Amino acid sequence: MSNGKSPAFYNNPHVRALVYQTLLLAGLGWFMFSIVSNTLANMEARGIRTGFDFLGNVAGFDILMSLVPYDASKTYFDTFIVGLLNTVLVSVIGIVFSTLLGFVMGVANFSSNWLIRKLSVLYVEVFRNIPVLLQIFFWYFAVLAALPNARNSISLGEAIFLNIRGLYLPKPVAEPGAGLVYGAIVVALVGIVVLKVWAKRKQDRDGSQLPVLWMSLGMLVGLPLLAFMVAGAPFTLDFPTLRGFNFQGGITVIPELMALSVALSIYTGAFIAEAVRAGVQAVPHGQTEAARSLGLRDGQIMKLIVVPQAMRVIVPLLNSEYQSLVKNSTLATAIGYPDLFTVFVGTSLNQTGQAIEIVAMTLTVYFTVNMLISLGMNLLNRKVALVERK
Repeated sequence: MSNGKSPAFYNNPHVRALVYQTLLLAGLGWFMFSIVSNTLANMEARGIRTGFDFLGNVAGFDILMSLVPYDASKTYFDTFIVGLLNTVLVSVIGIVFSTLLGFVMGVANFSSNWLIRKLSVLYVEVFRNIPVLLQIFFWYFAVLAALPNARNSISLGEAIFLNIRGLYLPKPVAEPGAGLVYGAIVVALVGIVVLKVWAKRKQDRDGSQLPVLWMSLGMLVGLPLLAFMVAGAPFTLDFPTLRGFNFQGGITVIPELMALSVALSIYTGAFIAEAVRAGVQAVPHGQTEAARSLGLRDGQIMKLIVVPQAMRVIVPLLNSEYQSLVKNSTLATAIGYPDLFTVFVGTSLNQTGQAIEIVAMTLTVYFTVNMLISLGMNLLNRKVALVERK
């Protein structure tokens, strides 16, 4: 006979929640196990081999651009590394330039100059509402494809050349003694970090401000320059020269990289500009009025008062935009830029048929890169937050 009382399971919400979550995890585990089991069974029935042994096989195809030595005799693992580095390269370029462009256009939205303000609004409204793939096509097929051939290249001082095949730049070649310059660069970077921390503590202690920006630039330029002169100029420049139908030597920036970087930077920069605008507008107007009453100039108000407070709104939005940029980089396959998706999922998968392994590796890479971005931005978000989280 029932005594009319509910079991302890229903009366304790923590126990009830634990039971429900356990059942949910068990169900998800069974679902994933079923998918994997069925996939392996189907592959075995069709005679499809699994495993990562194929990574040691010779790829047998060339890649348009590589940051590491590569030729057709390299393995599929080498193609994975080449594609990964190319993806990281275009992502870093896009993040840096989209951030600079976004902050400039976002702040320009509050300019007292009518023309600058309207140009900022026009930039955001135009490039934010055009699909990024169309923008990639525009820069690649309409702009870069209209450049002259190699013999009629646009040149700057007979050292930099731009033509339909790419941008050619002088390449610095290290000689004995270059290590001293590299060491000076590392010392300068460490010194800048130490200077910034010390200047902040000094400002918190007595309110005085140091010209950290100019002092940092002086260290970053001065120390390597001094090491360069002490070491006897241990660098030479390898200038690109026209040989036959194309330039040889120097650094070559292929048009696919230029088109993809420009399109991703401009497209993402439009969204970052909106994030900056939202962050600045979130700062109470009384803050700027109080700063003006203290005699601060508009530039000082933006730098010292508005932007530090606006960052608590901007940073979470930047996290999302940076991750979107990395994912949008897979559109490189539309113009043939050899990123990870184009080289590994495209060419390598077609040649090996190892779909599960290749797709799994590619998914893992993009997941890891975006998680690292999220981790870094979350750390930055905690630093700029007005209220510290415990």
